[in-house]
Amino acid sequence: MNKWIQNVLLAFIMSCSMTALFSSTPYFWMKLNIFHIPIVFIVVFCLTIGIAEDIRNSFKKVFKFEKRKDKRPIWEVGVGMIFFFSQVGFVEVFGRHLMGYELGGMPLYFVFAFMNAFLLTVIYEELFYPKQSKIQG
Repeated sequence: MNKWIQNVLLAFIMSCSMTALFSSTPYFWMKLNIFHIPIVFIVVFCLTIGIAEDIRNSFKKVFKFEKRKDKRPIWEVGVGMIFFFSQVGFVEVFGRHLMGYELGGMPLYFVFAFMNAFLLTVIYEELFYPKQSKIQG
């Protein structure tokens, strides 16, 4: 379940990035929607769901996750990053009207995404990460 959630969120991040990148093009077919979901998003999501596991494993190899004695800090940063970028991608593709608000010069959706990512990481850790006391005891 843990891997499945991470893979779906990674595919969501990649498809939101590609959709936001291509949404400013002048081509009509790039702006077609089905129930307010861009067709480009649907196609790219179907393609990236297959490579999300490989992307996640390549990040683990780059950061030498399996060789670390204490895997917890990098695990928390990785999951927090996934939550942050999935919320930012959601706003960039589905809630572009929310991008105009600012808080002291910083886009407000960044602030909310950062706060939500922190809270979601703590909740996610409680659900999926084994307690340190059980491991040491």
